[in-house]
Amino acid sequence: MMAMEAMRKQQAGMSGPDSDLELDERALDWRALWRRPAFRLGVLVVLALVAATAFMTVGVEVEWSFILQHRGSKLLSMALVAAALGMSTVVFQTVTHNTILTPSVMGLDALYQFLQALLILTLSSAGVVALGVPLKFLLELVLMVALSMWLVRWLFTGNANSLHLMLLVGIVVGIMFRSLTSFAMRMIDPNEFTSLQDRMFANFNTVQTSLLLPAGVLTMLGAWFFWRRRHELDVLSLGRDAAINLGVNYQRAVLQLLVGVCALVALSTALVGPVTFFGLLVANMAYQWMGTRRHAWVLPAVVLWGVILLLGGQVILERVLGFNSAISVVVEFVGGVVFIFLLMRGGKA
Repeated sequence: MMAMEAMRKQQAGMSGPDSDLELDERALDWRALWRRPAFRLGVLVVLALVAATAFMTVGVEVEWSFILQHRGSKLLSMALVAAALGMSTVVFQTVTHNTILTPSVMGLDALYQFLQALLILTLSSAGVVALGVPLKFLLELVLMVALSMWLVRWLFTGNANSLHLMLLVGIVVGIMFRSLTSFAMRMIDPNEFTSLQDRMFANFNTVQTSLLLPAGVLTMLGAWFFWRRRHELDVLSLGRDAAINLGVNYQRAVLQLLVGVCALVALSTALVGPVTFFGLLVANMAYQWMGTRRHAWVLPAVVLWGVILLLGGQVILERVLGFNSAISVVVEFVGGVVFIFLLMRGGKA
């Protein structure tokens, strides 16, 4: 018995340090793997696929043909909004060198709400319906893009402080449109007011399927434009002086990127309605998750985070908690909390 105990102690003494060494090596391997942006992006891809699968399959009680048409259109609209708002917010924050700003400071959300109130005031809800979904979508998109391009082209000159001036004027323009919206709402017939309220908030349940194809094509073009400029965005993130010294035509590059940002934000707003803090939320989540500011990793990560939050949040809200409220309300609340938190931290991501 004594010999057996001695042998066990000897084996334990020999295997103990080796086992600890193997555990340490495994831990180091996992840490090294986790530091790789490709691995972290792969995790997001898996989570996005899980969220999409759950969104399409959880609680199915009717024919699959109806599910594929109804939920499939909602899934596509959420993916388009996630791509448009997520990428545009990352690019906008890179250009402005501030992680607490969103493209909504350009006043596009306020312009969209003013257009809804103006249409109801002049045409009534029946007239808006008679106008047709494609024509109304095109009208909203053209007006919002025209406003943003006018604002960018007029204010963004060669001055060093012109970008800050453009942001300040964008905020003032937003306040002006909100005031005009309030004035128009006071003049609208009370019977039409309910119809107007439904148009003031983002809603993924009422997206017209006829708009998904043109919106998808435009979103893909915008994503391709940003992806081609990903290396230039890395240089622009170093600052104006550094970008100029490295050979970037700063004024032209920023002008082109801002026009692309405004076009994607206008597209998303015209498709589902204004979503102010969603881009801010997913952009900062992408920064923290990827552990790098290189746009080759951040741009796909922000799209995946947007898909995960919208699809996963919709599943939890509708199928688990049994609520009928729109996911945009929850996203805006969480995004507002994140905005206050970042503001208290001084804008550091």
